[in-house]
Amino acid sequence: MPTPIPSFDQDDRLRWVERISHLLDSQFRVPGTTWRFGLDPIVGLIPVVGGLPSLAVSGVLILTMMRHGASGHLVVRMVLNVVLDALVGAIPIIGSIFDFAYKANNRNVELLRRHYQEGKYQGSGAGLIVLLTIVLLAIGGGLVWGGWALWQWVAAHI
Repeated sequence: MPTPIPSFDQDDRLRWVERISHLLDSQFRVPGTTWRFGLDPIVGLIPVVGGLPSLAVSGVLILTMMRHGASGHLVVRMVLNVVLDALVGAIPIIGSIFDFAYKANNRNVELLRRHYQEGKYQGSGAGLIVLLTIVLLAIGGGLVWGGWALWQWVAAHI
């Protein structure tokens, strides 16, 4: 008889993903409101490289989710959430406001939770992990290059 797969809430690694996601997207509350935010919009305030730590952590979260049953279709949706967050998040001030509202990591955890509840989880996605790593490295490299080019342009026009 096959070993039963633990539910989302019973799997320590998936609960870890949920805790890190909460830290990045909704750990803190604006006093007197129900608005929540995490470290992502705060770190995003650092010019040029502010989005890179969040992008890296989001990549690790997606890789962990892939290793624990996220399907290819679900991973594509998760990557699109992170890419949208990284691209809009790279825009000064507007990006931080977007990070405050969009919460890509929380969205991804909720997608995986629903995936588990619907019984659609699968085994390891090794091929997707390699592809995702390449895509995230390309995005991170693009953000660094774009920031550097912007810095050089600004420095040349001052």
